[in-house]
Amino acid sequence: MVRNGAEYSYLATEKNNEASKALFALKCNYVSLSSLVIFVHPTSTSTSLPTKHISERDIKIEKVNIDQAISLYKRILKTKELYPLDIDTILKEKLSLGTWVCYYKDEGCIKLQNMVDNNQTLIGSTSSWVIFSIWNTCESYKLQIKKSSHHHPLRFLHTTLKHAREKIIFPCLRILVSESLSRPFGFLFLYGLHGEGNNLGNLMEFIWRFTSRLGESMKDCRVVITELGLGDPLANYVPQTDSMSCIDDLWYTKRLSSIGHNNGKDEEMAMKRYVGNVFVDPREF
Repeated sequence: MVRNGAEYSYLATEKNNEASKALFALKCNYVSLSSLVIFVHPTSTSTSLPTKHISERDIKIEKVNIDQAISLYKRILKTKELYPLDIDTILKEKLSLGTWVCYYKDEGCIKLQNMVDNNQTLIGSTSSWVIFSIWNTCESYKLQIKKSSHHHPLRFLHTTLKHAREKIIFPCLRILVSESLSRPFGFLFLYGLHGEGNNLGNLMEFIWRFTSRLGESMKDCRVVITELGLGDPLANYVPQTDSMSCIDDLWYTKRLSSIGHNNGKDEEMAMKRYVGNVFVDPREF
């Protein structure tokens, strides 16, 4: 990484992985950056998502074009403590299926063009709305493990992955693939989630339902996944059901190079500052 000009190194590990935390935090001098939660919901159980006292006729989900999305995110990212500088590149990637805004119809129409041109808020300070984008990993992360015979050269790989499924890879995978990893699967990743207003719970439920239905229409798409920092207000509004799995994630960081930087106490304190609200780059998930 140093040879390629990297100044920082970042890594993620599960909260209960004591060996990993000891290695990087104690031995390799990484510092804790942020705590996040990975939320996973099987697309096949989208109907199990709760529906409160509101119908789909009361909520609008509107897709915005890439230029509008870039403008929206550049304003929104100011609220994040950690975010990519090349958001336009992310949104233009072919794996990004698009960006949508979700809001209540009775709270007024979203003046997207006004907001893009004049940097206005979406629909007023008392209104509730959520913006989100969807990343398609159904092709790039498709996985299929076929059973191996006792003498097959890949039998150890199969055994290792079976163990990973049962002990390491998210609990949701046991729901997803039942007793076997023999079926291929992909997933949709919700990224760029940001909401404003006091009535976000129903909107988040509809976003999950919308994305799950989209996943059901795609071949081999098995789950919808997102990752939110504990300091992100939307983390409190992810619908909690028996089908929703949560994995505690820890991010660590370490400075690799001191070239051009002041290594004083101010920088050391900045490195150890806890980051709560982050933008999770879908390319790195």
